[in-house]
Amino acid sequence: MNVLMVCLGNICRSPMADGLLRMKFKQHGIEGTVDSAGTANYHIGKAPDHRMRATAKSLGYPIDELRARQFKVNDFDQFDLIYAMDNSNRDNMLQLARNDEDMKKVRLILDELPGNEGEAVPDPYYGTQHDFEHVFHLLDRATDQIITNIKHHDNR
Repeated sequence: MNVLMVCLGNICRSPMADGLLRMKFKQHGIEGTVDSAGTANYHIGKAPDHRMRATAKSLGYPIDELRARQFKVNDFDQFDLIYAMDNSNRDNMLQLARNDEDMKKVRLILDELPGNEGEAVPDPYYGTQHDFEHVFHLLDRATDQIITNIKHHDNR
């Protein structure tokens, strides 16, 4: 199973989701690739935001080694599931989709959490440390559900 996490700049939300799911793949013995990307090219080659790295490290999921990259059309060929952090980024990817098969791979990550369908992971970039921790906990729960779905082959 290959999973891609996508936000706008690939320095806060998507690398955190990437780091969480990578660790959980290892913990559960799931084979596959986890990666992240941004729909914009603002931060290509840069490490995740220092506040997100500090939050991730303090909670046991270091993401220091990750580097931002931009989403590209051939990501549809490389990944089975592509999770957007919000509707804007989902819509940007859907505009690049070549066919229905590509479109079916793209979903909102919080759709995995019952009661959170259609909601966005808030962007903590202009927020406080509390906002970064809130994003971590949302993504922790969502990635737990993704693991459950993968283990039970419920990839809708």
